[in-house]
Amino acid sequence: MSQIVIISGSPTPGSRLNGIIERVESNWKEKGIEVGHIRVADLPAEALLHANFKDESILAALAQVEAASGVVIASPVYKASYTGILKAFLDLLPQTGLKGKATLPLFIGGTIAHLLSLDYALKPVLSVLGSRNILGGVFAIDQWVQRLDNGGFELSDELRERLDRSADELAEEVAWLGVRANGNGSQA
Repeated sequence: MSQIVIISGSPTPGSRLNGIIERVESNWKEKGIEVGHIRVADLPAEALLHANFKDESILAALAQVEAASGVVIASPVYKASYTGILKAFLDLLPQTGLKGKATLPLFIGGTIAHLLSLDYALKPVLSVLGSRNILGGVFAIDQWVQRLDNGGFELSDELRERLDRSADELAEEVAWLGVRANGNGSQA
């Protein structure tokens, strides 16, 4: 079975980013794709900041990334870049920690002016980590994700469509990587 891991760099439990993550995750689960989560804010802060590779939580998170065929990098945008806690986690990945993996960025920010944070802040780091298959990603504006009274989220029609297309694209890439890993160069 294919596996995708979602790395969430939001420091806020009620972040609108969760609405975006829930949408793509439900898409993959409908396809029978196993999805794991790393909520960087839930990792022990001291172990994260001191790069404690003996910490069980850090080791478990790194093992999830290593085992995954697809990696989602999700973050709110602050000051034209992804969050500092996400950067702290990415710094713990081995130099080739994303080699052979398809990566999908999902960002949310207050204004479209932060759109280029995907290309100028995140993609160079993913490339340095060995990712050669970085999908286009989705950038959402806060107002496209509404918090509901019941704790859920409502996404704009356009955002749902874009997320569905990106989720499908990552699922296809992960399936292709699985076929390639099994030694069959052609996709069935």
